[in-house]
Amino acid sequence: MTSRILILDCGSQFTQLIARRVREARVYSEIHPYDRPLDWIRAWKPTGIILSGGPNSVTDVDAPTFDPAIVDIAPILGVCYGMQWMAHALGGAVHASSNRAYGRADVEIAEAAGVFAGFDKGEHTQVWMSHGDHVAAAPAGYAVTARSNGVIAGFRHATRPIHAIQFHAEVAHTVRGAEIIQNFLFGIAGAKPDWTPGGFIEAEIAKIRALVGDRHVICGLSGGVDSSVAAALVHRAIGDQLTCIFVDNGLLRLHEREQVERTFKANMGVHLVTVRAEDRFLAALAGIDEPEEKRRRIGHTFIDVFEDAAAEAGKDAAFLVQGTLYPDVIESVSAKGGPSATIKTHHNVGGLKPGMKFTLIEPLRELFKDEVRNVGRELGLPEEMVGRHPFPGPGLAIRVLGSVDKPTLDTLRHADSIYLEEIRAAGLYNDIWQAFAVFLPVRSVGVMGDGRTYDHVIALRAVTSTDGMTADWFQFPHDVLARMSNRIINEVKGVNRVVYDVSSKPPATIEWE
Repeated sequence: MTSRILILDCGSQFTQLIARRVREARVYSEIHPYDRPLDWIRAWKPTGIILSGGPNSVTDVDAPTFDPAIVDIAPILGVCYGMQWMAHALGGAVHASSNRAYGRADVEIAEAAGVFAGFDKGEHTQVWMSHGDHVAAAPAGYAVTARSNGVIAGFRHATRPIHAIQFHAEVAHTVRGAEIIQNFLFGIAGAKPDWTPGGFIEAEIAKIRALVGDRHVICGLSGGVDSSVAAALVHRAIGDQLTCIFVDNGLLRLHEREQVERTFKANMGVHLVTVRAEDRFLAALAGIDEPEEKRRRIGHTFIDVFEDAAAEAGKDAAFLVQGTLYPDVIESVSAKGGPSATIKTHHNVGGLKPGMKFTLIEPLRELFKDEVRNVGRELGLPEEMVGRHPFPGPGLAIRVLGSVDKPTLDTLRHADSIYLEEIRAAGLYNDIWQAFAVFLPVRSVGVMGDGRTYDHVIALRAVTSTDGMTADWFQFPHDVLARMSNRIINEVKGVNRVVYDVSSKPPATIEWE
């Protein structure tokens, strides 16, 4: 890769979307914390630098800050807080806004060049704002390039490749956001679009071979997209040195184990060991209803099972492969040590057992879901495998709200199976990013067969998304929803009510726990 964009994270929940938009333009990018020293940044040799948004005011005592000499290293784009810091540090003025700007906003283009190349001067365009301060005056030597309700929404240096925007071009609600980012990448930074799935595969294979040598590796295989692609990539690198372990933890969907065994034996050619561990996981989860503790216990039990399975298989494995993705990392801990807030711990990131004997191999850790699918296709995996809806590593345990036991899991499994069956029958599966049923810890009164019932409630969730970081609820035709509800209530014993979740992400998450 000849081009590299460095994204310095000031704490925005949208920082990862900047990386995604850059990757979509086939330019490699990485997110690092804002406090990387200048020498480190110079050694990284960025083609361009993007300063992210963040929750702070530039006047806060502990607000993220940079050495002003950062603008001399490479072409730079400040986004939201990044713009405010540039104005504050370079001699402009930043004031607290009387009315905070959150959500859709209108921006008028003052200069149809630079990041606004291809726009018309005076053109109005929809953007996404999320800030409490505003730039009252651009630094000396800088020209205003956009305004929103008369307030500065963009500026640039008169002669140098230093640009800033107040809004979030990375968010889908900014109608021409991708175009703005690409203007920075190609028109200002001079980047080349040479980051491809094939190039990624070659680089990762070289890293894996150098790390592993002649030692043995095991892969925690769930049958989902992420672990499947990770397994295929590592197998491409080291062949028979890899053993895949599929753990039937009792938290899987209906017939999941049989499907995984059938698919992998037919398509992968890898050594696959199946471990039956339902009793072990359910014992670890008994009486536990707090979501973070569920994830922690599941993560620890997975490691115990892998260690035992590797020993039983006679493999002295030094490495464990996981299908960890970028959103898992971002939601569990701040990206690469940056200041973004933790949303929830993923069982395979913050929930891992301390002191485990394995060294982790996570070849997909910097990828978004759509990038993983493209890598899988490049590796030759069948579409039925790479096109599956995401399924969480903790499985149905986080779709049972409250404590987990086998009868409850069986009820949820049955309802979920009917739900997905009806989605496929309606021809809607590929229109939906993720769909699943949730067992709620409440009961409701109903009437069945002229008698009173007091039974469980199932919630249905379906969302559209491109990356899993933001999502909107899927609008089913009413007759399809009615058919789903009718079948679940009639066919799943102990359920007398079905509800549909119409929350977007944010403010909700996709999963309920």
